[in-house]
Amino acid sequence: MEKPLHMTSQQFRDAGKRLIDWLADYYEQVESYSVLAQVVPGQIRKTLPPEPPQQGTDFETILNAVNEKVMPGITHWQSPNFFAYFPANTSEPSVLGDLLSSGLGVQGMLWATSPACSEVETLILDWLAGMLALPETFLSSARGGGVIQDSASSSSLCAILAARERATGFRSNEDGCRQELVAYTSTQAHSSIEKDVKVAGIGRRNLRLIDVDAKFAMRPELLEKVIEEDKRAAKLPFLVCATIGTTSSLAFDPLEAIGRICKKHNLWLHVDAAMAGTAALCPEFRHMQRGLELADSYCFDAHKWMFTNFDCSCFYVADRETLTRSLDVLPEYLRNQSSGSDAVFEYRNWHVPLGRRFRALKLWFVIQHYGVAGLQFLVRRHVELAQTFLRWVQGDPRFELMAPAPLNLICFRLNASDETNEELLRRLNRSGKFYFSHTRLDGKYTIRFCVAQTRTELKHIQRAWDAIGKEADALVGGCRA
Repeated sequence: MEKPLHMTSQQFRDAGKRLIDWLADYYEQVESYSVLAQVVPGQIRKTLPPEPPQQGTDFETILNAVNEKVMPGITHWQSPNFFAYFPANTSEPSVLGDLLSSGLGVQGMLWATSPACSEVETLILDWLAGMLALPETFLSSARGGGVIQDSASSSSLCAILAARERATGFRSNEDGCRQELVAYTSTQAHSSIEKDVKVAGIGRRNLRLIDVDAKFAMRPELLEKVIEEDKRAAKLPFLVCATIGTTSSLAFDPLEAIGRICKKHNLWLHVDAAMAGTAALCPEFRHMQRGLELADSYCFDAHKWMFTNFDCSCFYVADRETLTRSLDVLPEYLRNQSSGSDAVFEYRNWHVPLGRRFRALKLWFVIQHYGVAGLQFLVRRHVELAQTFLRWVQGDPRFELMAPAPLNLICFRLNASDETNEELLRRLNRSGKFYFSHTRLDGKYTIRFCVAQTRTELKHIQRAWDAIGKEADALVGGCRA
């Protein structure tokens, strides 16, 4: 009898148990790894076979290759000593939900191709709207609703496309973008906004970057001035993207003032809360989204700070008809009895791809496992840890705080040259014990310290601070205050 090409049920059971054990061991040992991969470009590829195998390989051999050849090139985002960029934290229930989704192999492009894929997603997005105290206009029971996208970049792109069509009377999809549309965001907004206006055919030159105040938040008076200037120049302002928690410094744009300007000039207001949006799980942090009821669309990434593995960006609109009309294409082979029915959400019209995975399962698993109270506790704990680090920075004359730090991101620098701060960061990351990232604020090289990984505790914060102080002394000398 020839060897079967597919795994047998027993082989699948054994391999699955082996992989779960491997992941459980990994989470237990993750902080023993060098956080930042200590390899050079091309090093990993050189260790791998240049040609694919002609015959199948057993699972244990594959897993051994992962250990020996892949793991040296992994930067460990799940390490409790990962303080760089933004969080991408996961959790065991999220992994299990994603495994179930992968195993079911659902293609949820239509309601009919898997009703549960659509209806669970609609329910979970409504759950989240309530958990985050979002405006009722974003609920599926109203005119709006939510959908899971792959990233905030895609969420913002969909907002731009819908805003473009609304501004042009849905003619851009038919005739191309003939009018000189103009979009607005702050100088501190995420780079995806620039990419999205290029993809949407608006053009980078038609994106206005509005200056910010001392807290790195958009200045609404400057926004309105530039809008009026563009109108006088016979251009067509159509969208403003405001940010709740900018990437560089976690700054919060004034939504109420910006929203009033958008209503006055009939501009679409999209709000990007990619990381900080999760904080709204806790009532005491919801002040940051005051004015959100004026928004046309909103997104936050559950895959950043809500213990749900990438990818899982939650995108809401206040008027779903504008979005779905902007993205609707219905060939004959997709027509079915439910097509066009108000009784179902056809999520293929809520984003650019036709195909869609059952991403709502992992989010459902996370919410059910932790409960609202558990998620609130974890968010509050991360903020508490970050605020402890903030007090250490503020109490040490060797360092300078570079931006307000109301949540879990601390932006600071050594009171020294940019070159010295860059060397400080390089030494810390080269040690393999931690991973930090940087930005520039007020033109100065700034170190970012983000606290949001699933397993980060006070001891990890303390070790990081001790290492920062030790390297700072080695570079500039001095004694701790």
